[in-house]
Parts: sequence; C-alpha cells; structure tokens
Amino acid sequence: MKQLTKYLAIGLATVFTAVASHAETNVQFALDWKFEGPSAPYFLAIDNGHFAAADMKVEISPGKGSLDAIPKVATGAFPFGFADINSLIKFLDQNPGAPVTAVMMVYDKPPFAVIGRKSKGVSGPGDLEGSVLGAPPPDGAWAQFPSFAKANNINIDKITVEPVGFPTREPMLAEGKVDSVTGFSFSSYLNLVRLGVPEDDISTILMADHGLMLYGNAVIVNTEFAKANPDMVKKFLIAVGAGWKDAIANPEAAAIALVKRNPAADAALEQRRLQLAIDANVLTDYVKANGMGGIDTARFASAIKQLSETYDYKTTPDAALYFTDAYLPSGGISLN
Repeated sequence: MKQLTKYLAIGLATVFTAVASHAETNVQFALDWKFEGPSAPYFLAIDNGHFAAADMKVEISPGKGSLDAIPKVATGAFPFGFADINSLIKFLDQNPGAPVTAVMMVYDKPPFAVIGRKSKGVSGPGDLEGSVLGAPPPDGAWAQFPSFAKANNINIDKITVEPVGFPTREPMLAEGKVDSVTGFSFSSYLNLVRLGVPEDDISTILMADHGLMLYGNAVIVNTEFAKANPDMVKKFLIAVGAGWKDAIANPEAAAIALVKRNPAADAALEQRRLQLAIDANVLTDYVKANGMGGIDTARFASAIKQLSETYDYKTTPDAALYFTDAYLPSGGISLN
C-alpha cells in the first residue's frame, strides 16, 4: 500500500508538473523591427488571451531588421520570428540546411514602395525617369527597385539616384532635395506627414501594385522546434491570426496594446500606421477570398524567379524549403 501510495504521489507530482509546465510554456517571438503599429496585433493577441488560451506565455522582442530576426530563429535562440520572406530565401540559399522556414504569410503584399511628391512631378512609375530618387543603400525597397523598374520599363540610367541615410530620407523629400524615396509604404508616408508634407501632395507607389510579384513578411519557425512541437506551432499561428482579426476589428485597442509596451509611441500615429498596413499589405483581395496565412503557389514560383533579377542564387531554388502551410488550418485563417 505504501509502495502504491508512493507511485501515486510520484504520478500526481508528474501530472501537476506537466500541467504547470504546459500552462506556463514560455514562448519567445522575435520581431524584425521596433514596436510600431504593425506589430500591435501580436500584443493584442496577448492582451485578449489568445496565446493564454493556447497555454502559451509569449514574450515579444524587437529587432533590427529581417537579417537580425532570421538568425535568431535559425540558431534556435527563438522558436518563432517575423521576417521578410525574400530575405529568408537568400539566407537559406547562403546557409543550406539551416533549420528555419516560413509558416504563415502576413504581408500578402510587401510594403516596398516609392514615395514621391506630386508637386515634384512624381505621381506614378512613369514619372521617375528624369527625377531624383533618394535611396538608402541597405533599404529593402531599394533592393527590389531593379525588378520594379524592369516590370515598368523604367530606364534606371535616366534616374538620378541619391544615396541617403535612413534618418535623412524623409527629411530630404520634405525639403525638396529629392523628388521621391524608396521605403516601406506605411512608415515613409507617415514620416512625411509628421514633417508637415500635405497628404494630398504625397504619392505612394506600392511596387506590388506595379509588377512586383514578391511576397512580404511572414511568421517563421525553427524547423527542429516545429518537428518536435507541431501542435504548439499550429496553436501559435491560430493565436496570431486571432490577434490580427481583433486588430482589424478594433485598431484603437491594438494601438493601446502597443503603447503599453512602448510608452513613447504616439497612439494615434501608430494606429494609423497599423491601418495603412492592414489596408495595403494584409487584408488584400486574395486574403479576403482565401484566408490569412497561405500563399498562391504559382505566384510564389514567379516571385522566386523574379528575385533572381536582383540576386544570384548559389543553389537551385526550392519553394518547399522557404514556406509550408502544414501548420495552418485548412482554408487559412479567416479575418472576417
């Protein structure tokens, strides 16, 4: 009897430990950028209990770009991350066999854009020849500009490209020292507004609306972690989707959730930044029809091919290495 009691005690202790551990599973999520409007849905998912419902306690860390977030996940320091899938493709090409892949597309349209001033003669792609374009050399949008130019029959040699720094990019456009700049649509636009440029003078030329087939940012996962914890990955993605659904329904609440983590942020400005991302990058016609998270395989194949216009692959491209929908619900995640 004493022996049975002993085993029961051990068994109960094990169960309680497992339950406690299960209920308090700490999950690290690495963003690619600082805490701004477009990251608000992840904080809202925490505040609205979506991660807790999946028995997860999620800690979100800011980043310094996709090339910061991807290695964090590939090394296993973080199980989940958020990064530009084009940067992920290049990373996997340069690091064959690295245990990282994308599992949920968030930016169905990437925010790569040319932002111009109509008063400087830039309203559309056809206005760029003969103009002055400010472009930070490390800028993701500038990296895709050659493909955008090719798709729109733009002769880059007829554009005066002015290398600029990130801090001086929008100020130079606001001061009229350049006619347009490359950047992320939702960030550059609002930076110009904050600098006093009239909104009706700003033109946002989203590259995805003008021939660029590329996808944007996605949730990425360490593949070894995913293989060992498939159910956790599935629940994590559902919770992320729920956070986006809540943010779309109530962007003000999302901005409040963000400001709780970044008190220096302007709630109204970040709410607007979030709304710009929702309208242009997240809630696209494809996502409305097919749900959030998945990709169109034909478009992805075209995107991989188009990427070769600006990047020389070292290995044979393989779409299966870059993205899987194995952890998504059938039919994607509805945002309606």
